[in-house]
Amino acid sequence: MENTRAKTTRNSLILLLTATIWGMAFVSQSKGMDYMHPFTFNGVRSLIGAAGILVYILISRKIAGDKAVKLDWKLNVKAGLLCGIFLTIASTLQQFGIKYTSVGKAGFITTLYIIFVPMFGIFLKKKVAPVVWAAAGMAAVGMYLLCMTESLRLGAGDIMVFLCAIAFAIQIMTVDHYAARIDGAVVSCIQFTVCGVVCCIGALIWGQPTFGQIQEGLGALLYAGVLSCGVGYTLQIVGQKGLNPTVAALIMSLESVIATISGWIAYKIGFLSTDQTLTTRQIAGCVIVFAAVILVQLPPEWFRFGKKND
Repeated sequence: MENTRAKTTRNSLILLLTATIWGMAFVSQSKGMDYMHPFTFNGVRSLIGAAGILVYILISRKIAGDKAVKLDWKLNVKAGLLCGIFLTIASTLQQFGIKYTSVGKAGFITTLYIIFVPMFGIFLKKKVAPVVWAAAGMAAVGMYLLCMTESLRLGAGDIMVFLCAIAFAIQIMTVDHYAARIDGAVVSCIQFTVCGVVCCIGALIWGQPTFGQIQEGLGALLYAGVLSCGVGYTLQIVGQKGLNPTVAALIMSLESVIATISGWIAYKIGFLSTDQTLTTRQIAGCVIVFAAVILVQLPPEWFRFGKKND
């Protein structure tokens, strides 16, 4: 049997790949806004992701035959619906937010879910360490430098992405609650179907979608749908099995760094038309936010002083 350390390492690498895919997806999400309404983009990419996962499920279970693991469909559907609700809220807020803020800022603000994860543990009657509150304070300072303008106004896009980080934190905790008892691909397929259907309804009401819009933005949709949705979120569910949810959130938070770098490169090569360069003040804010994200993951014993060794 696979030993615990090897399994932890494997799952950590899976989540690192997830963070890379997600970080680069911010560019596709920003580019997609050049062609279509946020609801249209989210709806189509989610259904693309769900379709890709469904094909994988059917092929893998066909190959497995009688050896295929029997599923608790009631539990998988319940988990998928719950994850789908929170994913819909999070991805919608993020997609609308990216329309009004830069790729790099969106990436770092989204990363705040790592601080919200342990803080929300309060509602599950889990003790929150003092370092988490310290990290939250650091994150607030970083957010101020990153998002507040000279007129002391917080941009609408930044607020939306901040709320999206809260929704993602809830989605991560929901995945952790069910991870050991569900099939990752099945739950991922269900959650994206939920997100796709809800967003497509929103697109029909507010977005006035056309096939021309989808055709023009097909490249961005395929990356966001096949890789970010289909591959990324499935890897998240698989990778979180057996890992502490806060540790998992730390690894996935690296998407913020990748988002900033890929956004800057995309702007420099002309793929994105809006300036993705961060000011010195905003970079300082990014550093503080990321430091807070790292701080909340350090071993608790590092913060115990004056304790004698046995």
